[in-house]
Amino acid sequence: MRPLRYSIHVTLDGCCDHAAMDGDLEMHRRGAESLAQADALIFGRVTYEMMESAWRPMAANPGSLPEETRFFAQTIDKAKKYVVSSSLEKVDWNAEILRGDLGQAVEKLKQSPGDGLFVGGVTLPRALAELNLIDEYELVVHPRLAGRGPYLFNGMPKPRDVKFTGKTDWDSGAKAMRYEPVK
Repeated sequence: MRPLRYSIHVTLDGCCDHAAMDGDLEMHRRGAESLAQADALIFGRVTYEMMESAWRPMAANPGSLPEETRFFAQTIDKAKKYVVSSSLEKVDWNAEILRGDLGQAVEKLKQSPGDGLFVGGVTLPRALAELNLIDEYELVVHPRLAGRGPYLFNGMPKPRDVKFTGKTDWDSGAKAMRYEPVK
């Protein structure tokens, strides 16, 4: 079974708005390394549209990009993507739409052969956590106070227990902390 991994960057006070953090080269390098470990990415509509508008043009014109940013752009550009959406009619950028029951659709992807799946965003991962489908959580905590939201898992109806499985210190002072659900 392919594991489903969730990774997101947050500030020390829990803000997960990408604009609240600096996108440095280390972040792009490590992000590309994480994405490269997955066979496919799962995004909700908002995250898919945001990532496509930001990274697709960069992948098409990589010449002026720093090496780590170019690597991230090319990695995400080539990745297979599944988009959970009831409003999009079609997608491209190596993507297909997942429709129907979210739990069944993601469970089917997890049962497919391969190395792993990667989910990004805020709303979709909360729904997947509620369905107990995420196998690993990685929170990259940046040394910054944003003083505002949005915040992770806001509105989740009941708590989920997780156990700490490891961390990686970044040169920037960020810490990538990994957890698995307690089942």
